[in-house]
Amino acid sequence: MTASALKSRISDDMKAAMKSGDKARLGVIRLILSATKQVEVDERVELDDARIISILDKMVKQRRESASQYESAGRQDLLDQETFEIGILQAYLPAAISEAELEQLIAEAIASSGARTMQDIGKVMALIKPKVQGRTDMGAVSGKIKAKLGTA
Repeated sequence: MTASALKSRISDDMKAAMKSGDKARLGVIRLILSATKQVEVDERVELDDARIISILDKMVKQRRESASQYESAGRQDLLDQETFEIGILQAYLPAAISEAELEQLIAEAIASSGARTMQDIGKVMALIKPKVQGRTDMGAVSGKIKAKLGTA
């Protein structure tokens, strides 16, 4: 099995951060590699790019939640750190999906799955998730699907 291109890129960036002495960036990259290695060890598999993207997506979501809590608590120092980490993590994620493209994917998934009611949301999400993982907030996608199925 060949190594993931994304994993190689992250490792190369770690080496570059070490050479340049960028300790803040190096710390975040090490967190990424640690998270991916943990999954590889736990599941005894070598991760592909899609799985690494899902791990990165989860890490971004965690940091967004923390950032909103720090913001409401008035902890600007911690908010800045979370925002910095989000920026580094997002550099490894695919480009964000446009609103129009997302609407089109949702419409296609609803049509191809034959979804009619709110009970069919799982079918639609199963079709959309692989296409948009890491490119948009899955909670927002779910909300859009619910709105479409609610009015259907």
